[in-house]
Amino acid sequence: MPDSRNLLSGKRKYLCGILLLLFISVICAAFSITGNDDFDIARREVLLRRIGHELLLQSGDSTSRVLPVKKIAEDEYQIRFEKNLTFQPDSLVNITGRLLAKDPLARDYVVTVLNCGNSSVAYGYAISKNKKDDIVACIGREQPRACYMISIKFKPTDINTTKNGYLLGSLPVLVFVGFIFLRYVKPRRALSNSQSAGIFTFGMVLFDAQERQLIINKKTIDLTGTETRLLLIFALSPNETIERSRLQKEIWEDEGIIVGRSLDMFISKLRKKLEFDPNSKIVVVRGKGYKLEISS
Repeated sequence: MPDSRNLLSGKRKYLCGILLLLFISVICAAFSITGNDDFDIARREVLLRRIGHELLLQSGDSTSRVLPVKKIAEDEYQIRFEKNLTFQPDSLVNITGRLLAKDPLARDYVVTVLNCGNSSVAYGYAISKNKKDDIVACIGREQPRACYMISIKFKPTDINTTKNGYLLGSLPVLVFVGFIFLRYVKPRRALSNSQSAGIFTFGMVLFDAQERQLIINKKTIDLTGTETRLLLIFALSPNETIERSRLQKEIWEDEGIIVGRSLDMFISKLRKKLEFDPNSKIVVVRGKGYKLEISS
C-alpha cells in the first residue's frame, strides 16, 4: 500500500538521519580533542625552551638567548641557541628528564645534539617509559664549547592514539544505538506488513480499508472511497497531528482540484461514523490540522 510504504521509507530515512548525526557528533567530539592537543603542544614548546635556558645557565651563560623552538617534523623539535655553549651529558639528561616529566605526552623520546655546521651528531640518547630500554652513553664527559642544536623526537603515538581510541571506543556505542533503532523500526515494519491486507484496529474499531468498512461493537458501517483514503492516513499515524495541506494533497491532488471545505466535510462525516466508539475520535489541532486521537 502506498501509505504504508511511505511510512516505512520515512522511518528508514529517520533512522539513517539519526545514525548520521551520531556519527558526525562522534567525529566532531574526537577532533575537538585537537584543541587540547594544541594546548599540550604549546606547553611542550615552553618546556623545550626551558631546557635550553637551563643548559645555558649550566654553561655559565646568563645573557644570550634561546632561539625560538623550531618544529622540524610532526613529532620532532629543535632547540637552537644564539651563542656557542658547552654542556655535560649527565646535566642534559637530568634537565630534559625533569622538565619533560611535566609533559603527559612525552613518555618516549630521543635526544640528539647536533653540530650546527654539518649537522653531525655530537651526542645522543633515548628515554623510554620502560626504564630498562633507556639508552644513555658517555655520561660525565663535558662537551667542548661550540655551536649546538638539540633535536628532541617524541614517539608519534600519544595524540593519534587518543583520537583513534576515542573513535574506536565510540563504535560500540554507535552499534548499540543502531541496534536499538533497528529494533524500533522493525516492529513498525512488521506491523505495516501485517496491515498490508488493509485491516487496522484502534480503540473499539476494526477498520477494513479494502472492504471500505468500519466494524464497531459488531455494527458494520460503510465508507466511501474518499472517507476510506482519509481514514487510512489517520490509521497509519494514530495520535499524530496530520497537516491539512498533506491531507488535501494526498486525497485530492490527483483530481486536480482542492477545495478547502471538502476536507472539513469528510472529516465531519468520519467523526459521525466513529462516534459509536468513545475511545476514537478525530480532533482539530488548531493552526495545524487534525489528529486521530485514541484513548485507552
